[in-house]
Parts: sequence; C-alpha cells; structure tokens
Amino acid sequence: MRADRELLAVAEEAVDAGADWLGRAGEEWARKRFKASGEEVTDADVEVERLVTGVLRSRTPDVPVVGEESADGAPLPSRCWLLDPIDGTMNFVRQGPMYALSLAFVDRGKPALGVIHAPALGRRWTTGSGSGGPQASGVGELSRAIVGITGTGSGTFVGAAALTGLLHDRAYRIRMHGAMSLDLAGVAEGWLDACVCVGPRPWDVAAGTALVRQRGLAVLGGGGRPFDWDSPVLLAGPEPVARLLADLWDSLDAHTN
Repeated sequence: MRADRELLAVAEEAVDAGADWLGRAGEEWARKRFKASGEEVTDADVEVERLVTGVLRSRTPDVPVVGEESADGAPLPSRCWLLDPIDGTMNFVRQGPMYALSLAFVDRGKPALGVIHAPALGRRWTTGSGSGGPQASGVGELSRAIVGITGTGSGTFVGAAALTGLLHDRAYRIRMHGAMSLDLAGVAEGWLDACVCVGPRPWDVAAGTALVRQRGLAVLGGGGRPFDWDSPVLLAGPEPVARLLADLWDSLDAHTN
C-alpha cells in the first residue's frame, strides 16, 4: 500500500481536477433532474465524478473507485476510493454555496484519509498533517453545543423530524447546511460542536469521518457503537456529546418501531 502522504497527494490532484472544471462550468450543467430514488442530480455531478475517477484510476489503478453516481449497490470493497462528486446537490442547483466535493480512501473497511473541497466557499479540508486550522470543539454538554443536522427530509427515518424538535429544546443551537461532508468538516474545525447525519451513504461521510477522527473526536452510530456503513445515523463530536445524541436517537428508534 502506498504511503498515506502519497495517497493524499493523489486525492488532492483528483479533487483539483473536479473542482477546476466545476469552476468553469456554465449554468446549463446545474439543471436538475431526478434519480429513481427521488434525489436531485445534475450533469455536473456526473462530469465531476468522471473527471475525479479518471485521475484516481490513472494514479492508483489497483484501487477501485466507488462514486455516488455510478455505484451499483454492490458491497463496498474493503479497500477503495469513495467519492461524492457534489455533496449538497440541492444547494448547488439553487446557487447556494454549501456544497462540496468529498473524497476518501478506505482501507480495511474504514476511512483512512479524506479531502473535502467547497468551491463556492474557497475552502478545503484534508487529513494531511499540515492541514492546521482552528481546534475542534471541546464542548461537553449538549445544552452548550451548536449541532448540525442533515438528512431529515422526506424518505428518511420516521423519527428524524422528531429528533430535530428534540434538539431545538436540548441543544444550544441547531444548524441545517444540507451537506453532510460540510457538517463533519465543521465539527472537525470547531464551528460546529457536533452533528447528526440521518441516512448517511458511505460517500457522504467517509472523508468527514476520517477528518473528525483525526481530531480525536467520536463518530458513532446507533446504540453508541462506532459508526459503520450499515448504521442509519451518524453522530459526531466530543465523546460525551456524541453519546448524548446517540441516546436521543435510540429513544426515538424505540418509540417509533
């Protein structure tokens, strides 16, 4: 296996290819259509995935690439690239700035490194040792925590909207950015204290999970267990806050099933 720094350089080169093209793409690329699942998608999603995948296959031909727009539902390889070409497509098509390219390298089934790039914000977050940036939050009480929540729209877990209501009452503030990768970047960097991602797909959260864990924070699933791909929810933040969020989720799960 290549050294982490070499893989991270490949990841950044691949993300650069997608981000550079996206910065030049005209508005016609942002016209939405709908997948069979009901999710919005654009030609830009497909083209960014093609460009990023091309770089990855050229530089690491032995590592499969699993992208959101081409995933076939097969089990994830234990070692692969996981790509969300535009996380936050609903924001992108409405010319909102909260969208990002999210790319992770997965080794032995776990996110090992990641790059998240938000073109409209001019920001990039990586797991590189020189990434720097503000320190992650040290908040230990939910009542003092600013919590991001994503994925509570139609088609998600029946109690997700109820969870939002509970957080309104129990958290200091909640924020809804509409992009799981950016919520996780926010937790890693400290402008969010914690986040809840409902119905996460692996490509939505793999890079952000690597980033948050690098900062020494917890990334949990249902039951307070370490997050894995089969979990219906992701809860990230300082360990005490993440566990309180897991307890809230589990109380809803028990009540609604």
